[in-house]
Order: sequence, then structure tokens, then C-alpha cells
Amino acid sequence: MTTTYEITNKFDVEGDAQSLLYAPPATPLRFRKTTRYLFDYEGDATALDAFVHEALVDRISQEAHQDKAPIWNGYAFILDYGMKGGALDLEKEAILSYYRTLKAPAFTLSKLLLKTRIYVFGEGADSALFVRDIVNPAIQNSEVINA
Repeated sequence: MTTTYEITNKFDVEGDAQSLLYAPPATPLRFRKTTRYLFDYEGDATALDAFVHEALVDRISQEAHQDKAPIWNGYAFILDYGMKGGALDLEKEAILSYYRTLKAPAFTLSKLLLKTRIYVFGEGADSALFVRDIVNPAIQNSEVINA
């Protein structure tokens, strides 16, 4: 079974997308950033949910959204990117290490993917600029989801 959690910061607001690029975009653009965790697992979904909320979510400043659907509407595109399979992902390794210390987790984790998700808002947004300036193709893969 596969499930996705998207973690957002409660206090974040849309930022100026120029801060993500090497050169300013042709038109003013805004963005919001989240982290997505994609779990392939077998077993108790409630136990996985408890694990996510214990290990990955700061209860004071973050919220977890369990769904594949985009959290926000009105975006020009979404850029999802993460480490390739053979590249070292320290956050992923830390999560898996913590999972391995659990005495009886009630679920078996068979695969974990971490993705950074950037929602870009505004007219005239060119996803190619963001992919070029943000994604390192030697160690990362990416996907663009258009509105």
C-alpha cells in the first residue's frame, strides 16, 4: 500500500520566487514550499500515521496532509524534486534508522521517498527556469505538474 504525507509550516506565507532563481523572472511570481513523504508499506495505517506525526511533524509549527492532491489551488505549476535512488539522502536515512529502532511498529516499511514540493503562483511562470536553477540532475530527479 502507498500513502503520501505532505508537511507544511503553519506560519509560512507565500514568498517571492525570485529568491529561488539565479536571475529574476520576467514577471513577479510567488511560491510556497512543502516536504512530501511517500511511503510504501504493509500493515496498520493508524500505526504509520502515528509514526509520521511522532517522527516527522513538529506539532507546534507544522501540519501533515495525507493525500496526493495539491494542498493549494491557483498555482501555475508544481515542481517536485528529490534525491535519485543511488544518491545519499541523509534525512531519509535518519528516518529509516529511527524506524528500525521501533520495537513493534505494526507496519512494515518497504520504500520511502522524500520530495520537496514547490508551488509557483503567478502569470507567465516558466517551469524550465525553476528546474534549471533548483534541481541538480546529477543527484536529483524532478517532475513538473502544470495547473
